Amino acid sequence: MFPIQEVYIMAITKDMSIIDIVQQYPDTVDILMNAGMGCLGCAAAHFENIEQGAMAHGIDIDALIDALNESIGEPAAAAQ
Repeated sequence: MFPIQEVYIMAITKDMSIIDIVQQYPDTVDILMNAGMGCLGCAAAHFENIEQGAMAHGIDIDALIDALNESIGEPAAAAQ
């Protein structure tokens, strides 16, 4: 019998790259697109963090981080 492995969900933070968020949590794509971040496939997604991307698109970063963390089951307060 194999030991049970626990899976830990890491809160999404402002300093995470956009591409890392999308790769680790594919379900966040809809939230990002609905917020106005349509550049998920562009080169900037690989080197910009989510805060930089939100600022470039005039998006409230705190509200976005809260929505992203809620979508992955992580309490929003943990990411602040």
